[in-house]
Amino acid sequence: MNKRRTMTRRAALRDTAAGAAALAFASRVTAQERSPQPNIVFFLADDLGYADLACYGGRDIATPNIDRIAAEGMKFVQAYANSPVCSASRTALITGRYQYRLPVGLEEPIAGSSNVGLPPDHPTLPSVLRTAGYGTTLLGKWHLGSLPKYGPLASGYDRFFGFRGGSLDYYTHTGGAHEPDLWDGDTPIEKVGYLTELIGDRAVEAVHAYAKAERPFFLDVHFNAPHWPWEAPGDQAEAERLRTAPLVHYDGGTLDTYRRMIEGMDLQVGRVLKALDQRGVANNTIVVFTSDNGGERFADTWPFTGRKEELLEGGLRIPALVRWPARIRPGEVSEQVTVSMDWAPTLLAAAGTAPRADYPSDGVDLTPILGGMVKPYPRILCWRYKGNHQRAVRDGDWKVLKILDNTFLFDVVADPMERANLKGRRPEIYSRLIDEWDEWNKGMLPEVRESFTQSNAGNEWADHIGATATTSEPDLDPTWPSPRQPKK
Repeated sequence: MNKRRTMTRRAALRDTAAGAAALAFASRVTAQERSPQPNIVFFLADDLGYADLACYGGRDIATPNIDRIAAEGMKFVQAYANSPVCSASRTALITGRYQYRLPVGLEEPIAGSSNVGLPPDHPTLPSVLRTAGYGTTLLGKWHLGSLPKYGPLASGYDRFFGFRGGSLDYYTHTGGAHEPDLWDGDTPIEKVGYLTELIGDRAVEAVHAYAKAERPFFLDVHFNAPHWPWEAPGDQAEAERLRTAPLVHYDGGTLDTYRRMIEGMDLQVGRVLKALDQRGVANNTIVVFTSDNGGERFADTWPFTGRKEELLEGGLRIPALVRWPARIRPGEVSEQVTVSMDWAPTLLAAAGTAPRADYPSDGVDLTPILGGMVKPYPRILCWRYKGNHQRAVRDGDWKVLKILDNTFLFDVVADPMERANLKGRRPEIYSRLIDEWDEWNKGMLPEVRESFTQSNAGNEWADHIGATATTSEPDLDPTWPSPRQPKK
């Protein structure tokens, strides 16, 4: 009989430190062989489903330019978002740490609040790269706090063009309350045009400007697509209709509109790739394409179930592609389990630097994986989400999931649709994963009592799961029911 292994804090730190040390050593060796510093272009889609791209099995959407990144680089097939919602996942992405370490990462409490955001004194991927000599630019979505306390220029970016809120009309460039939200730096501006194309225009201009200056650059291109409102190129009439209606129009959109939104984004990705080729910098430029979380209404999440705002695989599994001709062989497919917060330590290592020692990363440096020096290795990843009191932990191929008072154990490799609950068959694995989550959760901030996503009218997760959420739940005790400790 297998004895149940309890993951103590000391054991977890020891195992993590050992793995990190091995990877760091490999990264230091390869960093000495690289010169000059690579440029970085980071494409981030918004609410893109795992199978919305042709290279991930999508059948109805043409994405030849994004597929080119996969063909010329590496495709991760077990990539996760740090959160099933936007600002929380972006907090992890920019800091390289679990979002639950910061108030801004606690399920989007920043909506409607000027007092919560990414602290300007917290080191970020762009701020550390800037210290290492990089030019840093963010184009598109921020969603990590509002002026005057928070913003891209306060958190490591030299330049910013885009919007600060969670969504923006693609033509009128107004947010959820119909307020203007298009910025150049800290200056509000007005522009005519489809938002995805405007972001693409600025990205192409940035590539040419940086290449001309012969300075390494970090270009963050955070598209709004395919996030609602459901407006594709040419849908000005829909934008006009929404001037007096909520942007989150539940009566809007079609599969064809969604398809055209993604294909419009793919076109802009192609323009940026072409600019890199024209400037002769493509070989030593790292290009990443991924999503902030799982897909929403029209997304294809096959072979998974679930959507945005759910800790089912469909709400967490995302496409993740990386091309770096100087290091990555074309056509690579990796089974390595990854998560959003891995990109910060990975890109910093590629640039010859590292996260600040006083803010150690919870993610891992994937450069040995990119270079083919290390085979895929197991990871322990943890999540929690206040909506429907969800918790999840993945260790190896096993995943424990809690939704309301229901708990499950899945083998997500053998059963990606999460249908066979193996909790009764493998109670020792179920108990071990709960212990791992409990130990991890002790190091995170407590959950907030209310959040934007929980109180937002019309949330679709309640309908999908078949339950109604509440913002007045008095019990925030994260203890899980288990065979050892039944919930009373």
